[in-house]
Amino acid sequence: MPRTSSRSHPNRMPPGVPHPVDIHVGARVREQRKAKGLSQGELGDSLGLTFQQIQKYERGANRIGASRLYQLSCILGVPVTYFFDAMPGDIQMTQDNFDLDVTFAEDPRDSTDVMGSSETTELITAYYDIDNPRKRRAVHDLIAALSKADWD
Repeated sequence: MPRTSSRSHPNRMPPGVPHPVDIHVGARVREQRKAKGLSQGELGDSLGLTFQQIQKYERGANRIGASRLYQLSCILGVPVTYFFDAMPGDIQMTQDNFDLDVTFAEDPRDSTDVMGSSETTELITAYYDIDNPRKRRAVHDLIAALSKADWD
């Protein structure tokens, strides 16, 4: 009979705490889903899942298996590597370096990362919804000018 230990494995997260990698991958799923204009329910339907399961994936509460990640890449039209792009290199894989009182910067709900924000996704989506290339360029130039303006 195998021995059981009350000690947790050093590479396992405490129960109920999502791993920062799962949070990052979930945020990338959310980002691409919104960019494609899909609701959680629509994405869930295409995978044979409920919107609640998609919510759990996007929060990092549930891990996404390899085959499901492949399905997501096909449905969202991105390579599997997309979900790992821009992942912070300082994510710790051991419990020794994990502090339960720390809020991970990788969690998009608490992040100041502008590329992961819903505001950025909405802005990019609206920008590319402008069919006329000259109008789209004018919006681009306006935003660039406003970002450099002295508002004091």
